[in-house]
Amino acid sequence: MPRTTAHRTALAAALVTPLLVPLGTAGPARAHGAPSDPVSRVVACSPEGGDRAGTAACRAAVAANGAPFTAWDNLRVANVNGRDRAVIPDGKLCSGGLPAYRGLDLARADWPSTRTAPGARLTMRYVSTIPHAGTFRMYLTKPGYDPAGPLSWSDLPPKPFAEVTDPALRDGAYRFEVTLPSGRTGRHVLYTVWQNSSTPDTYYSCSDVVFPEKEPPREEASPERKAQEPEKKEPEKKEAGQKRQPEQEEPVASPVVDSPGPQPQGDHTPLATTSGPSSGPSAPVLAGGAAAVLLLTGGAALAVRLRRR
Repeated sequence: MPRTTAHRTALAAALVTPLLVPLGTAGPARAHGAPSDPVSRVVACSPEGGDRAGTAACRAAVAANGAPFTAWDNLRVANVNGRDRAVIPDGKLCSGGLPAYRGLDLARADWPSTRTAPGARLTMRYVSTIPHAGTFRMYLTKPGYDPAGPLSWSDLPPKPFAEVTDPALRDGAYRFEVTLPSGRTGRHVLYTVWQNSSTPDTYYSCSDVVFPEKEPPREEASPERKAQEPEKKEPEKKEAGQKRQPEQEEPVASPVVDSPGPQPQGDHTPLATTSGPSSGPSAPVLAGGAAAVLLLTGGAALAVRLRRR
């Protein structure tokens, strides 16, 4: 069976149907695997990657590679023994430093990706053709990672955010849950290292993930709009207040101007009251004086009449 057909059959069996290969058939050269969820670059750009294999990033990777990624499950380096940062060069993390996979190291922001959320619970699915003992170490690029540059060890935290040892192989894949770190937005790389303990091999893979963009730009804009709105309304309120104040003062001030009598007194409080009552008491005083005159006149006339008699 040609190698391409064999790998295609293996991937199809691992992705679609349960596959249990007897351990007796296992050998170091066949202890293969790669992440299918979140999809790794090597799986997405393999002949079995479906529509993803036809993306611009995958086409560029194959062109840079010089050959298709038919051996999607064979990206492994022997005898690393945990010395990943010393053995795998910067800028070649996704290829493991292997020339046959150099197209995976292209610095692009359009690799086939998986959408997720910071702090989310993620179910990893690592397709494998043969069960092997070993430890999976997962790293996520630091906040501010720029996909326009080649992936370097400095883009990754010194320690993995999750480690899983000897998960069970079910239906042709290892499945385990991890909690993604928080504080990520935009495009990042989930870097998976599978160090075998039953073989001297270590597998490397890059899975591109996309987190929602931050919303502060919209949140920052709305307070500005809110800040502008009161600024527009405040002058209106002040103008309204300024117009109402003169309206209240004019009726009070007008009697002072129109009434010449109270002005010299200089008493502000009684101004409106003193002008009114001044005309009230004057009428009773005049009426009382007239009555007194009449009484006196009548009494004098009566006295004259009495003397004449």
